[in-house]
Amino acid sequence: MSNKNNRIKASETELKEKLVNLNRVAKVTKGGRTFSFAAVVVVGDGNGTVGHGLGKARDVSECISKAVDDAKKNLVKFPIVNGTIPHEQKGKYGAGKVLIKPASDGTGLIAGGAMRAVLEIGGLHNVLAKSQGSSNPHNVIKATIDALTKLRSPQDVARERGITLEKLYEG
Repeated sequence: MSNKNNRIKASETELKEKLVNLNRVAKVTKGGRTFSFAAVVVVGDGNGTVGHGLGKARDVSECISKAVDDAKKNLVKFPIVNGTIPHEQKGKYGAGKVLIKPASDGTGLIAGGAMRAVLEIGGLHNVLAKSQGSSNPHNVIKATIDALTKLRSPQDVARERGITLEKLYEG
């Protein structure tokens, strides 16, 4: 599935937001230092919808609200099967590489940093995840969302193959 097919409108769902990274940037000029902030935020409905955004402003609250607005424009949908993902998947964005694997009930969400925020807000409860490339939060988030958009539900696979779900699970 391509990324464009998974996009949805923000008005359709009730979204939660989570701040992943806040960076203070200093610009040195003749008059002294000017500080501004850059925030990376992840939003999701806890039911297979997630998005990310970046906001920059002179004060923290304004940059977070800008990031949330940006995140609502970049929402994608992915399949959830019994609180986990349907199959193992790798994602890549720039130097950020991630691996996500389904896990049995009671395992919990085993992921670090920026990946954990994306998976939590997306509504996954039992997943094993590993960030294998860059630890840059921007790239890790985008790689995680790339992996989630590549996921296919059992219903999609059965429909593509032209068989029933029962037959899919048999062989």
